[in-house]
Amino acid sequence: MLTRRATLAGIVALGFPSAADAQGFPSRSITIVVPYPPGGPVDALARLIAQEAAGDLNQPIVVENRPGGSGIIGTQAVARAEPDGHVLVLGTNQTHATNQSLIKNCPYDAVRDFAPVAGIAAMPHVLVVRKSLALRSVGDVVAMAKAKPGSLTFGSTGNGSGAHLAGELFKTKAGIDMLHVPFKGLSPMLTELLADRIDLSIAPLPGLIGQQIESGTVRALGLARAERVPQLVSVPTFAESGVPGVEADAWSALFAPTRTPPPVIDRLYLSIATALSKDSVRAAPASNDMFDGQATTGSSKKRPALRQRIFSLSAVEIASPFTMSMCSLGSIGTGP
Repeated sequence: MLTRRATLAGIVALGFPSAADAQGFPSRSITIVVPYPPGGPVDALARLIAQEAAGDLNQPIVVENRPGGSGIIGTQAVARAEPDGHVLVLGTNQTHATNQSLIKNCPYDAVRDFAPVAGIAAMPHVLVVRKSLALRSVGDVVAMAKAKPGSLTFGSTGNGSGAHLAGELFKTKAGIDMLHVPFKGLSPMLTELLADRIDLSIAPLPGLIGQQIESGTVRALGLARAERVPQLVSVPTFAESGVPGVEADAWSALFAPTRTPPPVIDRLYLSIATALSKDSVRAAPASNDMFDGQATTGSSKKRPALRQRIFSLSAVEIASPFTMSMCSLGSIGTGP
């Protein structure tokens, strides 16, 4: 097990940049890479962070969408960036957990190539169906899928994404067969759902999906989590609907390239935590009460133990300025 003290000692021994290197940070604009298309929940979170944290850092924060390859393209670009804190990635369970096992020859290592900055949010997934489909409950979906195996199509935001794995988990727990249709992000998937070209999806609730549920253009049938959420108090969980074990919250977290100086990580963390603790931010439509409470614990003295567990192919503990639970495949942790 690596403790923060051991890690910092290693940094000194290896000649990594010292605290003095953080005195002038940031010296230019900061870029947050979103490895997904615009319009999704991760994109919305990144833009909210950029807006609220820029003032404290006294530099503009730019959001750059670099989608493709199940989030690999944008994530890999940050792994190769200069480790000075000016280029970050808003990663997810997909980019920093499941890709390591599901993508052959993934070009980066989620543990070795990144330094965690701050846990940002936990996002519930919700089963939604196209409005014209005459299904009113999770039980109705199961019944139709069993009556006509493979006839129902479920869309996802890409192979290995949260929506994909949540759909596969639903299929396994319910003992049904549905056809998976992957898309390059939430927006194109939602377009096809609204056009009646796919039947359903288990998609991240915040942002676009929540807006469509509210407007009545799609119908929410079940929540893939242990408890109901305030935004959808009338929508039952899968367990309440007779299909226990379908729990697939996603998470997002901010990462810097490995070898980024710890003082720079600390500076970023405090600015992000300060931004996310604002009442105006927590009340923003993009948040939907999904911010990770451990990401907003305030000053460094009040932070949790300085250890971080990341699960990729196996559990690895590394030093970090926050405690964030990342999921193993055994718990079916999923990305957005």
